[in-house]
Amino acid sequence: MTTTTEPLTAPIKAPVAAGGKGGRDRFSVGRTVKYALLLLFLLIVLIPVYVLIITSFKGTGDASPTRAWNLPQHWTMENWSAAWTALSPAILRTVEMVIPAAVISSLLGSMNGFVLSRWRFKGADLVFTLILFGMFIPYQAVMIPLLKLMQGAHIPSGIPSLIILHVIYGLPITTLIFRNYYQSIPNELIEASRVDGAGMLRTYWSVVLPISIPSFVVVLIWQFTSAWNDFLFAVFFSSSQNGPVTLALNNLANGALLQNYGVSMAGALLASLPTLLVYVLLGKYFIGGLMSGSVKG
Repeated sequence: MTTTTEPLTAPIKAPVAAGGKGGRDRFSVGRTVKYALLLLFLLIVLIPVYVLIITSFKGTGDASPTRAWNLPQHWTMENWSAAWTALSPAILRTVEMVIPAAVISSLLGSMNGFVLSRWRFKGADLVFTLILFGMFIPYQAVMIPLLKLMQGAHIPSGIPSLIILHVIYGLPITTLIFRNYYQSIPNELIEASRVDGAGMLRTYWSVVLPISIPSFVVVLIWQFTSAWNDFLFAVFFSSSQNGPVTLALNNLANGALLQNYGVSMAGALLASLPTLLVYVLLGKYFIGGLMSGSVKG
């Protein structure tokens, strides 16, 4: 019996990769659209910055709303010099205010967060809720009582009053951030310190505080920026002679140099430069600090 084997004439097709050419095309189009939208949003954000910068280098006659988009006919640094002369004392006062306000509120928030996350005393959740309630009280609703309280306590207006206010109003957010971060610390680490004979304060100072750098970066940047940009407290609790840079900038824009848009723009850039540098230099640490307490364990 003879068996005949016929040759296979049908071509063997190679397997098609998942997605194929059509999938690659769709991916390319989607990526192009995404980057185009990001570029559009970036241009929208940078357009006011462009006008702000070029106007700060324009002369008095050149800096007008009708020529806002045009480059300066004559580049000058006189606006920057005039703005620095007017704002430099207020900038130094603001530095004297924001550094102690940020540091003190961060330390107090760290202590509050540690106690509320690790010491489950009766009413701990109620205390935490009441502290957070301070985040939702509008400043305008308590401004007059706060002013009367400061006057009754004979606290000097200006930088001393502003430091106290920013510390108090910074406690809710700093407590929240530190409490969330400390809840992510493994319980074994706290238990090990207790086995070694450390009490609550010793555990906080020797074990918890050294590993709290990510959260301290977050709250310090947050408090620095909030205190630096504040205007409402500055209006009520200080004057142009002893107030921060936001109040001085407002007086600069509404004073004798009202029609000199170049000086106003240069002053706005000078006033915002410290917070801008903080976010540019420490932005990645800010995001990392926020994420560090988002995962348990």
